[in-house]
Amino acid sequence: MIRRILMENVGVVINDFTSIGDSQFEKVNRKKASFLKRDAKLLKVGATGKVHTIDKQLDDTEKVTYSVHYTYFIKHGNHYYLEEEVESRKAVYYGGVIYEDVEEPIPAMEPAMEPGVDEEEYEGGERLEYRYDRHAAVQYAEKWWNSYNPAYKKFENDCTNFISQCLHAGDAPMRGYPTKGKGWWMRNQSWSYSWTVAHSLRQYIPNSSVGLRGKLVESPDKLKLGDVICYDFEGDGRFDHTTIVTGRDADGMPLVNAHTYNCRMRYWNYEDSTAYTPNIKYKFLTIMDDR
Repeated sequence: MIRRILMENVGVVINDFTSIGDSQFEKVNRKKASFLKRDAKLLKVGATGKVHTIDKQLDDTEKVTYSVHYTYFIKHGNHYYLEEEVESRKAVYYGGVIYEDVEEPIPAMEPAMEPGVDEEEYEGGERLEYRYDRHAAVQYAEKWWNSYNPAYKKFENDCTNFISQCLHAGDAPMRGYPTKGKGWWMRNQSWSYSWTVAHSLRQYIPNSSVGLRGKLVESPDKLKLGDVICYDFEGDGRFDHTTIVTGRDADGMPLVNAHTYNCRMRYWNYEDSTAYTPNIKYKFLTIMDDR
């Protein structure tokens, strides 16, 4: 019963994507506005749901956690592509009625620290030279965008951990172990701040001169596949989110994959996200070879 009612709610969201007028669902309004601004046409929407937990409370209400996997088939100019997104939600159910049904908030991040970039201090024998394999990084991002590689630790706020894995799959070498505030690395049950924290990775990449390194570019159209976008949703100077470029739309603008709220081929600016604010700031990082 709970599963059926939840999916009926999802069905309302799908139907409202093509209806005229405003919807009560913020997601619908944001998506509509995003597609309209880009002159993109949404041809078809699909969704599948999965209930994760049902916990009965003392007052006979039931708290439910579930996820919805949305697929958007988009036409933009002469370009067709499929955007996907997984939303984590929680609901309160009682007597055949859903009384609350909201998106789960983004989990708190590990506190950000500024990583050290004294490049003279690194372990002897560490491999630092590499040629960034953009194709391999994008392949990894496509393979694992909605699942988790068991070779790595999984975090509740997993966005930067996932992007670090993609960069490493592109042959960017780890360095700096075992100092958490230096280098960029993950080993066993330990990791550097730059590997897992969005703000730390944003600081690390453009300031590193050996191993993984990159440079800031002025606009998203300058990015290549396998490059990185960092997001400061509140515009307060602390970056909250990281994505990797995996495609382009008909205007040559980036489409990205990400974790935490898992998505693939999503338009880069995140204006359709509930985390978006008018104060949002971006940093665009292109990864450089180190040979």
